[in-house]
Amino acid sequence: MTTAADRMPVLYLSHGAPPLADDALWTRQLAGWSAALPRPRAILIVSAHWESAPLTIGATRTVPLVYDFGGFPAHYYQVTYAAPGAPELAARVRALVGGPGAPVHEDPARGLDHGAYVPLKEMYPDADIPVLQVSMPTLDPQRLLALGRRLAPLRDEGVLIVGSGFFTHNLSGFTWGSGPQEAPGWSREFDAWGEEALGAGDIDALLDFEHASPAGRIAHPRTEHFAPLFVTLGAGEAELATQRSVIDGFWGGLAKRSIQLG
Repeated sequence: MTTAADRMPVLYLSHGAPPLADDALWTRQLAGWSAALPRPRAILIVSAHWESAPLTIGATRTVPLVYDFGGFPAHYYQVTYAAPGAPELAARVRALVGGPGAPVHEDPARGLDHGAYVPLKEMYPDADIPVLQVSMPTLDPQRLLALGRRLAPLRDEGVLIVGSGFFTHNLSGFTWGSGPQEAPGWSREFDAWGEEALGAGDIDALLDFEHASPAGRIAHPRTEHFAPLFVTLGAGEAELATQRSVIDGFWGGLAKRSIQLG
């Protein structure tokens, strides 16, 4: 019988951008985080960069990455991350979230996007853990919370569930090379509010973040980078009282807060 002590944690991480690999502090933080986690049997990741309804299962074998960005130097398009596919995990996802009125689609050619492979390359550089990416089928916080709840049993099967976004994400305020002290006020305010709401376990406030938070609509002009948090919260709801921020601070003015439940 699986016990709570055997249950895998669940994560929400700020995934940065391709140049994350050049940030010595952040890469060290991600590597240290993964080293402190139990080794997963497989990883299930939901990224801000794949929205598709209904929920869609990505490749279950090793296929090319999705370089879903433009204007970067050529070497960022030569990065590889040949993690094994996870067909058994895909079958479990179908069983947990599919059913009458809840179709699950498949896109066998859809590789990992940068919201998945950029952080995973720093956390599990050997690419020897099976990875499955599924789409984010909605931006509605309540529905994503419910999705996380349905996926939660995977944690007792050795699966690390990861929501990958960015705790604040308004690229009009992004500044290359800016230091923490140069983060815009709206980014600092939203980050501080989010830290407090998470610490208080205030799910209702988090679900209504666009209205309940200071500068919520500035920090997230479009909400796709905060939305994966709700999958994480649903999957880790039982441990919300013990959630903790593993990484905080700012990168280019954006909050890189990343949390762990369990």
